[in-house]
Amino acid sequence: MRDKITAIAKKHDADVVTFTSASEFSSDDAIFKIFPEVKTVIALGFRVLRGLYRGVEEGTVYYQYTTMGVENLEETVMPFAMLRAASVLEDEDYIAIPQRRHQTIMNELDSTNPEVDYSDIKRGVPEAQMDFERTAEICGIGERGLSGSIINREYGPFIRYCFILTDAVIEPTPKEQYSLCDKCGECVKACPGKAISSGGKLDRWQCAVYYNGANGAKNPFMPPNAYSDFENRREIINGEVKADRETAESIMDSTYFYPPAKHSYRSSICGRACDRACYIHLEQKGVLTKKFRKPFRAGEDWQLDKTQFDI
Repeated sequence: MRDKITAIAKKHDADVVTFTSASEFSSDDAIFKIFPEVKTVIALGFRVLRGLYRGVEEGTVYYQYTTMGVENLEETVMPFAMLRAASVLEDEDYIAIPQRRHQTIMNELDSTNPEVDYSDIKRGVPEAQMDFERTAEICGIGERGLSGSIINREYGPFIRYCFILTDAVIEPTPKEQYSLCDKCGECVKACPGKAISSGGKLDRWQCAVYYNGANGAKNPFMPPNAYSDFENRREIINGEVKADRETAESIMDSTYFYPPAKHSYRSSICGRACDRACYIHLEQKGVLTKKFRKPFRAGEDWQLDKTQFDI
């Protein structure tokens, strides 16, 4: 059955499929609240195509990463692969519970998801929700890097993932021991809003502000009079403002220089600068098993002249 599930998942675009015994999880893990009889956790990993970052990397085309690398994967490709794989289990009379990340529901009261509109998020929802990053680590999808992203041996941080909980006892897959993240700090330096501390703590509100494109040096769609109603507009544009929730919401309300995608997804103007910097570092070290004919970045990272904002 493991081979059959793997085959059907890969047929429907999963790039990584692993099987992990539920005994590998702590007894208070959310998987047991969702499904107390769970015996196996099936993880499906999906690469975000390297080429989808190309437009942001070059500063030319921005919608492809969000629409194809986030929205299409999360809303179409990943759910379909999960459903087909879960159907194999149901055909064998087992319970299969697909688990995809819900982008607009959070247990936390004062946090946000940079990928969606903050106003669409329902916070403090008393519902069992998996820790997706921790589950991806346990299931062998990859290791958590300094920025918090999961890093895979083949695709680096260019990967998304979902899970299936089942009461079928399935032989676990051997788990690779990862040691990819060397705490180089390239993700910290690359963030246009300084949202990642040197110790790896991510400020999600700060991240959301600059994921949406508040740094003038990295946003070709920002007009010269941007944030004219803010006294600290240059701090915002320079990526130097420290944004608590109230400040972040106010700035994001004024950052509609580029249309969002559907399903509440905001367009990533930063293009996951942290992940791109991580990928470039791993590629230069030669530790990624998936090789390409040309390096992801051949020259220096581009910057726009911010003197246009001197009004």
